[in-house]
Amino acid sequence: MEKKGTVLMLRYEVGKLLGQGTFAKVYHARNLISGDGVAVKVIDKDRILKVGGMTDQIKREISVMRLLSHPNIVHLHEVMATKSKIYFVMEHVKGGELFNQVSTGKLREGVARKYFQQLVRAVHYCHTLGVCHRDLKPENLLLDEHGNLKVSDFGLSALSDNRRQDGLLHTTCGTPAYVAPEVINRNGYDGFKADVWSCGVILFVLLAGYLPFRDSNLIDLYKKIGKAEFKFPNWFAPGARRLLKKILDPNPNTRISTEKIMQSSWFRRGLEEDKDHADADADAETDDTEPMPLNDDCDKAKKQCINLNAFEIISLSTGFDLSGLFEKGEEKEEMRFTSNREASEIMEKLVEVGRELKMNVRKKEEGWRVKMEGRKAGAGVEAEVFEIAPSFHMVVMKKSGGDTAEYKRLMKESIRPALMDIVLAWH
Repeated sequence: MEKKGTVLMLRYEVGKLLGQGTFAKVYHARNLISGDGVAVKVIDKDRILKVGGMTDQIKREISVMRLLSHPNIVHLHEVMATKSKIYFVMEHVKGGELFNQVSTGKLREGVARKYFQQLVRAVHYCHTLGVCHRDLKPENLLLDEHGNLKVSDFGLSALSDNRRQDGLLHTTCGTPAYVAPEVINRNGYDGFKADVWSCGVILFVLLAGYLPFRDSNLIDLYKKIGKAEFKFPNWFAPGARRLLKKILDPNPNTRISTEKIMQSSWFRRGLEEDKDHADADADAETDDTEPMPLNDDCDKAKKQCINLNAFEIISLSTGFDLSGLFEKGEEKEEMRFTSNREASEIMEKLVEVGRELKMNVRKKEEGWRVKMEGRKAGAGVEAEVFEIAPSFHMVVMKKSGGDTAEYKRLMKESIRPALMDIVLAWH
């Protein structure tokens, strides 16, 4: 337990306990430099290491939250770690859970619509970046002091590249009353379409004050969800009914998308009065969705370089090697640089540099790799080119053999200066 008044990493003063779960506690804290309030999620390393899959779940949550920047998503400021604890420093959302709003009954249609608009825009933004949440429910939706919704808890989220070869996710997760029929069926599902279903259940709860699918017997509950057996209360407006029928469609192939939801007349009502928020929303989408193509595979016929997905970009980031949060690894002898040259041009330059240094140079067939081996047992260097976006690449250079001191000298005195004309920045 973190005592009140404890200072973390000389930067945050711990305040009162805000909440706790099985593996983590959340505290209010104050940034000692800015004075701003934050929420600090404290995770016990020993406890999560004893539970299979929890380490990957924590890494996934960090990766996803670092990727997302949207006015309706809880912002992750930074992650810190000690030998025994991991600290998520997050935006402090003061208004509590949306669940508290609906636990006493239904909301007025205009209020429910506002929350639903903010939820769908946030979910759509996640989907454009290849992220599906997979556990959307009122308990994971927070409200700030201005009454704006913030999506939180990305612990069960998945990036689009987590799918199997059939293009589907296969992990059953989420809260039973909010999960889509295809998730329950265990035959694989599209995480984006499953998120849409959960949004529909949330909208129903906001307007009705109770769940559309209810049964004390879990099997019977699943049957109702599978057939989409529910009844509208008589106070539901026709527009809301039409939209919910399209969202709570048990067939994921014909279920409405987030794009179509946002175009519906019921959803659009009142948005013209919220232009400032819409502008901020648009800024977040244009700023953050452009540079990261998430699903392009390596086209071997064209010898296209490996395309990095968002998770890999974050994992390669100098200040964000997630493996170090959980285990002590050997020191990595590697350097990285970014370049705005074409992959073929980068490869030619690497080969040229290796030959000028009188090293044995070999191109590897798989991916865009060059191996440079020093003669007479000198240091070896392997370089691999990754595409982040068209005409924007990251090159990872690693020691592949030989003496470490010689590798460092070679990189500093010979290779780095020789690559100056193609390097944007070293990392």
